[in-house]
Amino acid sequence: MTPTILIVEDEGSIVDNVVYALKTEGFDTIWCPTGAEGLETVRSREITLIILDVGLPDINGFELFKDIRNESNVPVIFLTARSEEIDRVVGLEIGADDYVTKPFSPRELTARVKAVLRRAGQPPAPASENRTEPGKSFPFLCDDKKNTISYYGTPLQISRYEYRILKILIDHPGWVYTRDQLMEKAWEEPDMSLVRTVDAHIKNLRRKLKEITPDLDPIVTHRGTGYAVREDW
Repeated sequence: MTPTILIVEDEGSIVDNVVYALKTEGFDTIWCPTGAEGLETVRSREITLIILDVGLPDINGFELFKDIRNESNVPVIFLTARSEEIDRVVGLEIGADDYVTKPFSPRELTARVKAVLRRAGQPPAPASENRTEPGKSFPFLCDDKKNTISYYGTPLQISRYEYRILKILIDHPGWVYTRDQLMEKAWEEPDMSLVRTVDAHIKNLRRKLKEITPDLDPIVTHRGTGYAVREDW
């Protein structure tokens, strides 16, 4: 039987990428945007593992976890924007199997899922016909010493901030960065600029990349969240 992963997360843009990564590895998925729907699914469906967001709109993920434990011993991985050590400790102390902090790579999360299932003695998911080998044909090449980036062998003529933004994205393919995070990492004085400036630089980068590959856009926009570079090459 194919393992079924329940994703309890209210941000659809994040779920889209997680579902894609899990299906690529042969898992079935169920998405619930609220804790109430997630708990009902645990009660009514056979679930192999739960990816549980702490910051749900209707209930705190830690409280939902306690309710789930009254129903099932299914393995749980917490998914959250919180990075404070106390949150990680609380999540693990109450019995979670792992803890992943946003932003994250969907492929990394999938690896965590597989590791937790191995520890729980669950059989691996069957291989997907569309499975790809990560990193096999990644088209970007960065020269840190020269501050240059090539795309499919063509050096990009990009500005200082375009270089910094693209470097952040290609260092972690699949990771979703908000505009604020990109501003914080790429600008010397992020408070002096508008976050919409990031959109302008992304637009310029897309135009320059499409000059090389007109039918391919390597930068993915996540509605209401931010940007990422594709990892499914």
